[in-house]
Amino acid sequence: MSMTTNAAEASRWSRIWDSNMAYSFRRNPVAVVSLAIFAFITVMSLLAPLIAPFDPYDPAQIDIMNSEYPPVWVDGSDPQFMFGTDDQGRDLWSTILYGTRLSLLIGLCAVALQAFLGISIGLIAGYVGGRLDSLLMRMADIQLSFSTLMVAIIFLAVTQAMFGSETFNQYAVYFLIAVIGVAEWPQYARTVRATVLAEKKKEYVDSARVLGFGPLRIMVRHILPNSLSPIFVISTVQVANAIISEASLSFLGLGMPPSQPSLGSLISSGFDYIFSGSWWITAIPGVVLVVLVLVINLLGDWMRDVLNPKLYKG
Repeated sequence: MSMTTNAAEASRWSRIWDSNMAYSFRRNPVAVVSLAIFAFITVMSLLAPLIAPFDPYDPAQIDIMNSEYPPVWVDGSDPQFMFGTDDQGRDLWSTILYGTRLSLLIGLCAVALQAFLGISIGLIAGYVGGRLDSLLMRMADIQLSFSTLMVAIIFLAVTQAMFGSETFNQYAVYFLIAVIGVAEWPQYARTVRATVLAEKKKEYVDSARVLGFGPLRIMVRHILPNSLSPIFVISTVQVANAIISEASLSFLGLGMPPSQPSLGSLISSGFDYIFSGSWWITAIPGVVLVVLVLVINLLGDWMRDVLNPKLYKG
């Protein structure tokens, strides 16, 4: 039984390795390098409690007298702080590791919320049609008329005023995930709706109805799988957008507080010191943010080309 299971597992991996997508990935050095960099950044951030020499959440490990030490390659540095320290005396390398983990968490959870809302609304709008379809798509049009940052700024500013800064800072992660997720669902809804409109008239859907399957099963088990390719492409781009949105909101003071470092709050906290010579507090987290968003977008471009037969050239 064990040998049969191992053989089946090996066969499955062999099919994946020999697939067109894997073949295209191996032949695309940009995709390979981008995935390697993204995997490296992700693993390092996930292992932050084990890798980071200091814990930026522990006040006992923070000394204000160590503030604004430059990186080790600049004169006046302290060898124990590889990338220097920020204005609070926190080790910048440790803070970047924890901050990247938080930014990735917010980005992935916000995209998961976007996908859940957008896919659900798109399936219902396309399958049911009629007035419900018109109503949901007009809601999407209204949502798209406002930028994500505009919606987020209004919502977070009102939330901060209602609950107070202390409560807001305590639940800032959840507020950010909610507002970024809710603000971007129309991207998924429009894509899924278009697929449903094309698929629901095909014979296999009629056959499912004849067999007595309910609308929910037909939408989820039969129609939705045909939308997975564009959903994957949208998701990669939206993760990058969500990370940028979080960084922008934190930079404006409406995101993560300085006590809970994300890449955006790090860049924001160091901006006041950049002209006094402490450029590394903003520049190094900024470089990490740019690299992270760039490799995600490059992976998204590669995936779009591979999954679109009109663009894929083999």
